[in-house]
Amino acid sequence: MAIEPSPAIAALIRALEALPGYGPRSAQRAAFFLLAPESQKKLQALREALDGAMHVRRCRLCRTWCENELCAVCSDATRDRSLICVVESVQDQMALDASLSWPGLYFVLSGRLSPLDNAGPGEIGLPELAERIELGLREDGLREVVVATSYTPEGDATAYYLMSMVKKRWPDLRITRLSRGLPSGLEIEYTDLASIAGAVEDRRGL
Repeated sequence: MAIEPSPAIAALIRALEALPGYGPRSAQRAAFFLLAPESQKKLQALREALDGAMHVRRCRLCRTWCENELCAVCSDATRDRSLICVVESVQDQMALDASLSWPGLYFVLSGRLSPLDNAGPGEIGLPELAERIELGLREDGLREVVVATSYTPEGDATAYYLMSMVKKRWPDLRITRLSRGLPSGLEIEYTDLASIAGAVEDRRGL
């Protein structure tokens, strides 16, 4: 009869297996690594980090993750508040900001349109984006929305949906998309910083 892990260990393995990149074997290895006597400090650090993560929430303006009502970017008075860049994820936002080429603010979607995954406009946050644009026009002199979705079929569909939404509701508002340096099929998160900077500089109208 095969040895079964205790309920507590089995629960830890299941929790790790639910994480991206972990299968049953890698989750089991990680679980026993954390339980080893020499890993007790690492386990304690992980426990404290998870406790802290319970206080993380969405920024009221851009929907990135932060501990306060507004994130560091939205609170930064030096940012150009007339520019909003729409990204698919927090990872994309971080990659763009690391390129030091974007002077404005962000809006973070919950992915991209994908009917097969039941990810429609409401699921990815497009109604909230419309509210953010209205607020920007009213309070910040918003003059341009930059679409920074990936050059994948779903990213393209999201970009064209945004283009249609903006042009229909705010015909005088400029809308552009990142261009040069982003190969077809590649996600922004995995693009080198120089290519991202070039794509920001050479963004094109939609």
